Amino acid sequence: MEQAFDLIIEPGRSEKNYWKDLWRYRELFYILSWRDIKVRYKQTTIGAAWSIIRPLLTMLIFSVIFGRVAKLPTEGNAPYMIMVFAAMLPWQFFANALSESSNSLIGNANLISKVYFPRLIVPASSVIVSLVDFAISFIILLGLFVVYQFVPSWHILLLPVFILLAFFTAFGTGLYLTALNVKYRDFRYIIPFIVQFGLYISPVGFSSSVVPEKWRLLYYLNPMVGVIDGFRWAILGGESQLNLISLMSSLIVTILFTALGIQYFRKMEKTFADVI
Repeated sequence: MEQAFDLIIEPGRSEKNYWKDLWRYRELFYILSWRDIKVRYKQTTIGAAWSIIRPLLTMLIFSVIFGRVAKLPTEGNAPYMIMVFAAMLPWQFFANALSESSNSLIGNANLISKVYFPRLIVPASSVIVSLVDFAISFIILLGLFVVYQFVPSWHILLLPVFILLAFFTAFGTGLYLTALNVKYRDFRYIIPFIVQFGLYISPVGFSSSVVPEKWRLLYYLNPMVGVIDGFRWAILGGESQLNLISLMSSLIVTILFTALGIQYFRKMEKTFADVI
């Protein structure tokens, strides 16, 4: 006599256990991150040195244009190059992370169209590459400390807090642009423009204090303003004052961007395998 049983059809794992699947597929996250790191520097002439050359050249250009030509004021008595590079570090991380994450799904089209896994893993793993670049670029900052005999204060111990804020700023914005880039391929041409435009409206080559008072609230809607101000405060110590208004604005905007980015990414995720 055959035993009767009930067949229960439940929603797929992609809906019911999505966030648990992120943990279940953590090994894939490690594999993709390590692969992206190796591919980044594979068959390059000078390898990881690119992570030092790019911010170094940008810092020198900004020092000439804003420091010598425009003669913009520095924060306290801090050397201008250290002030610029303290801002260049988070900006370079944000720009690289945004570019890498926004193109990550297109670059993994074959994987996405064949097997199921939480697609959120792909842009998240691509941001890790930018963290490696950030760590390498930090060497320049240490060199500037030696050259200018600059000793940071205890504030530098809080630098990981602002690194985390920069991570979520790039990740949240990148998620939204990643989903848009899959559906509308024209966005791959818009993203470099966004990054370039953002460089000049963020306080990289200048201090936020030069922005007119009447425009500051609007200016603080740029989430990288609070991140950069926080980096300067952590690195320059007593030579810089922590701008709580810009920091809180960046935190609120970052949380909003991350929430909207995840929501839109999850909404579009069902169609990725079909349109990619």
